[in-house]
Amino acid sequence: MRSFITVLTLAAMIAVPAATAPAEAQRQRVERPAGYPRSYDSLIADARAEGTVRIYANADKAEMVPVVSAFRRAFPGIRVLYADLGSAELYRRFTSETRAKQYSADIVWSSAMDQQVKLINDGYAQQYASPEKPALPEAAVWKNMGFGVTAEPIGVVYNKKLVPAALVPQSHQQLEQLLRKRRAAFMGKVATFDPARSNVGYLYLSQDFQITRDTRGLVEAMAATRPVLMTHTEEMLQGVASGKLAMAYNVIGSYALERARRDPNIGVVFPRDYTIVTSRIAFISREARHPAAARLFLDFLLSRAGQAQLARHSLWPVRPDVPASHRLPAGQARPVRVGPQLLVNLDRLTRARFLRDWNAILASGQNIR
Repeated sequence: MRSFITVLTLAAMIAVPAATAPAEAQRQRVERPAGYPRSYDSLIADARAEGTVRIYANADKAEMVPVVSAFRRAFPGIRVLYADLGSAELYRRFTSETRAKQYSADIVWSSAMDQQVKLINDGYAQQYASPEKPALPEAAVWKNMGFGVTAEPIGVVYNKKLVPAALVPQSHQQLEQLLRKRRAAFMGKVATFDPARSNVGYLYLSQDFQITRDTRGLVEAMAATRPVLMTHTEEMLQGVASGKLAMAYNVIGSYALERARRDPNIGVVFPRDYTIVTSRIAFISREARHPAAARLFLDFLLSRAGQAQLARHSLWPVRPDVPASHRLPAGQARPVRVGPQLLVNLDRLTRARFLRDWNAILASGQNIR
């Protein structure tokens, strides 16, 4: 389990240099962003008086160091405490601390979209009309509480030595056909998230089933290869890179592309029939102890400057006016909307029925000889 020591480590890594120590940083004049209302000057002053913003998130801290550094250059004098937590631990920790009226996060930011929407729906978030809202896609904002900060496609990763270019599937149907025709070659060599142990894995697979009934056929073909079920993208990427795995399905594409740039053995494909696009949802806690600093940091994440920083570090921007290394065609991208429809996945009976069907498919695949 990643502990709050992570926060202190990150804070030290991005500490302000001696020339801009806290007292001097507080004296520096800070310009409000262009186009923001004059009243924003008061928010900046309040945030600098608070001096701290505490964030619980599951974006890798290594990717966030440059983003946080850019924020602190723009708004000196505000310390950023960033806890890099798994989505399940993040949810458990934030809810338990908040219920116990303990000091918890000012901002909660996670790729587990359904859990984030549940927290908002259960009253854990506060409303905020961000000045950046007009620049965001309509589907990225819910009730002025939940803000989709990224647009991350979910794809297929493969080992180029084990899957020749001519066999690389370009659609879900081609992937199913490949696994059926070459089942022996892929036996024990295909990985995907375990929806029973991974919240994001459950989200991705349930979205597949909502988009098309053909998903069942694909899952049956995967089950026949006796797939390796994992809980983290990094596990899958390492397995594919080493050759222990030939392919991994439903991998976070932004991380996969970043790894592929460094490793010539890895290939990434986004299915042409449809590609799920998810978002890391952020909200400001209802009980935030540093609400002004939280608003300032959220606005920075949603601004062109913040989104450009995210784009440089594996997290695709949600804003259409910020250049990204890849853009999917509109007909291919299937964005998961930030909203109450995600709550359906968290219904206890719905989840139990889904996992029961999943386990039945896996069992039937293991019986194939």
